[in-house]
Amino acid sequence: MANTKELSVEEKLRALYDLQLIDTRIDEIRNVRGELPLEVEDLEDEVAGLTTRSEKLKQDLDGIDEQIKSKKAAIEDHQAAIKKYTKQQDSVRNNREFNSLTKEVEFQELEIQLAEKQIKELKASMEHKKEVISNSKEKLEAKSSHLKHKKSELSDIMSETEKEETFLAQKSAEFEALIEERLLAAYKRIRSSVRNGLAVVSIERGASAGSFFTIPPQTQVEIAGRKKIITDEHSGRILVDSSLAEEEREKMQQLFAQI
Repeated sequence: MANTKELSVEEKLRALYDLQLIDTRIDEIRNVRGELPLEVEDLEDEVAGLTTRSEKLKQDLDGIDEQIKSKKAAIEDHQAAIKKYTKQQDSVRNNREFNSLTKEVEFQELEIQLAEKQIKELKASMEHKKEVISNSKEKLEAKSSHLKHKKSELSDIMSETEKEETFLAQKSAEFEALIEERLLAAYKRIRSSVRNGLAVVSIERGASAGSFFTIPPQTQVEIAGRKKIITDEHSGRILVDSSLAEEEREKMQQLFAQI
């Protein structure tokens, strides 16, 4: 819902700091999850890959088995041909026919030897693939177990934080709606460029929170006056005075306590 009236600078600063406190709390919740969602996603990809590979290897085994059956059937055909040609040799009329049949028998014997050699190679390939399948199965079981554990871990964290994160995301959107587009864009730009996501910080002991650079006294007076938006010349962060920050922290603590 868009803001219907122009906010004063102080109201803008309060809204910005409130938004920062809410977004920081959301960051903390997401940090609890850490790399878990990515770990789960990576494990799911690994399990899917291993499953596909195992299925492919099993299909290869079926294919090899069919080839072996085909070779064995061919051997039987060659053996039957040898019997036929050998029997025909008993009734030949001349040496030329006998020699021709002898060559046919020799050819069939060579075909049998070739088929037997191919069967041996196919069986060796089959044993190798069975070993790979066994190793893949062990790896798949281990990864699946690990995935189940990580999913359970993530589910537990999500169930604990989902309600709070949803509530805070809604509040974040509400406070964003209070802030003019240009200022909100600056807030988001600063927030994305700093490691800890702090785009709005208070003055603590003469320096911006988390910084060792002292803010000049005159600038501190201007910040406390809450008449204009002032940024830290070193970090680019938007600065608020400590009193305002403390007041808004107390207000936000009450809001968070509602969850």
